[in-house]
Amino acid sequence: MTVAAALAGASERLAAAGLESPRVGAEFLLAHLLATSRSELLVHPDRMLSDEVVVELERLVARRERREPLGYVLGEWGFRRLTLKVDSRVLVPRPETEIVVERCLARIGHLDAPRVLDVGTGSGAIALALADEHPGARVTAMDASADALAVARENALGTRLAVELVEWDLFTGLPAGPWDLVVSNPPYVRADEIDFLEPEVREWEPRAALVGEGATEAVAHYALGALRAGGALVLEVADGDAERVSALLRDLGYTGVTVTRDLSGRDRVVEGVTTTDY
Repeated sequence: MTVAAALAGASERLAAAGLESPRVGAEFLLAHLLATSRSELLVHPDRMLSDEVVVELERLVARRERREPLGYVLGEWGFRRLTLKVDSRVLVPRPETEIVVERCLARIGHLDAPRVLDVGTGSGAIALALADEHPGARVTAMDASADALAVARENALGTRLAVELVEWDLFTGLPAGPWDLVVSNPPYVRADEIDFLEPEVREWEPRAALVGEGATEAVAHYALGALRAGGALVLEVADGDAERVSALLRDLGYTGVTVTRDLSGRDRVVEGVTTTDY
C-alpha cells in the first residue's frame, strides 16, 4: 500500500466517525508511525508502506474512530517548544494554554530567578514550558493526583528540565511562598456542561481535571497568602467566565486585573497583582 492510498483510506474512516479535519488526523497518525513529518508524506505519496506499518496504522485509526484523543493515540503532544508524553491520566495540553505561558513569561521576564508555583500541573505542560523558556526560574508544580504527577515526572525527565513536583490538595491551601508567580489552569467545566462536550473530552479525559467546583476561587484566595508583594496570579478561565473571575480578583484585593484573549479571540486569561505580603 502506498502513502497516498493509506491516507485516503484512513481519512475516509475518520470522516465517517465524525471527526473534524480527518485528513490532518490521518497524516498525524502515519507520520508518527514513520517517524517523519506530515509534509514529508506529501512529498512522497507513492512511497510503499511495509505490512507492519499498515497493520499498526489500522490499529491507531481504530482507536481514533472510537474518539480517543489524538494525543493519547500518539502517546505525545506538542506544547510550545516541547513534546510531552500524554495519556488518560492527564489532559491533552490545549493551544489556549500556550497563551497562559506567554502571560507568565511577561510577568517574570525581568526577574533573574523567580519562584513560580503551577497549581494543578497535570502533564507538567505549563511548569516545564516556563522552566524551558526562563532558565533561571525556580518552578514548583503541584497536583492532587499522584497519577498526573507520574506523567509530569516522566516529562521532566524526558525534557531534562528541573521542576519540583509536589503532591498537594489545592483545597488545603498552597505550599509556602513567597512566590513571584502563581499560575493555574484549574478545572473549570461545570458538572452540567460535561455531557455537551466533544467525546474526546467527556469520555476519555480525566474528569477530576475537567470538573472542579470552586477550584478557581480556591487558587485566587490561597494565592493571596502565598505571593510576595507585587507577585502575580495568572489564571486560565472558561469561555465566558473572564468577567466574573476578574470581579473575584478585584474583590479579593488584587490590583491591575487584566484579561487576555486566546488565539480564537475568546477571553481566556485573567491576571492580578498582590500589593501586600500576607
